[in-house]
Amino acid sequence: MDERSYTLDDVSVVMGAYNEAEAIGPVLDDIEAATDGRAEVVVVDSSDDGTADIARERGARVVPQPPSGYGAAVRRALYEASNPVRITTDCDGTYPMDRIPDFLALINEGYGVVSGDRLYHGADTMPAMNRLGNKLFAATASVLGGHTLHDVTTGMRAYHEDVIESIRWTENTGLSAELLIRPAMRGYRIRQEPIAYDERLGETKLDPFSGGAEIGKSILKCCIEERLGLGR
Repeated sequence: MDERSYTLDDVSVVMGAYNEAEAIGPVLDDIEAATDGRAEVVVVDSSDDGTADIARERGARVVPQPPSGYGAAVRRALYEASNPVRITTDCDGTYPMDRIPDFLALINEGYGVVSGDRLYHGADTMPAMNRLGNKLFAATASVLGGHTLHDVTTGMRAYHEDVIESIRWTENTGLSAELLIRPAMRGYRIRQEPIAYDERLGETKLDPFSGGAEIGKSILKCCIEERLGLGR
């Protein structure tokens, strides 16, 4: 990775959206406030409820895509971004957009990935079942991957473009776990940064049981592939 010092003009904030008309406006307003309107915002949208129109009205670049799942949307958003610092978030109002400058500063310190750790402060607003599941995911990934990972399913991370473009991403529901596990196991410098976590706006789209099973399989698959050097 190069040693250039990045500014907010070098940031792309990216997200996938599926029927988040209730939440996406406030999220984009928070991004605008946190970045002084200087960051590129990319929304890969599969909605039919007006989410895309709200995003465009607030200056986001909207990329239409048929509904293909969480990972497909976020992966495309990461590739569509044109700036070297790429920050992922969900568009449900749970993540603290005012931390974007902090994440940028850590990238400038030389980290390839800055991962927002929701569990550090307890994540009291997260449903108890989800909180337990996320702790189990982190413990499993840590044991299988050989690195201590605290929150493998967080949706808020910053990446240097070299990390995104050097790894072949394969997962869908489990993409959030893959986006931390593979860089960690390949030796990229990673910072796990404690963040606050708020209650979501609107209804969740992820079934905790089927979604949890998919994430668990992704963790297992990614760790095995990385240990065997597959897909490099």
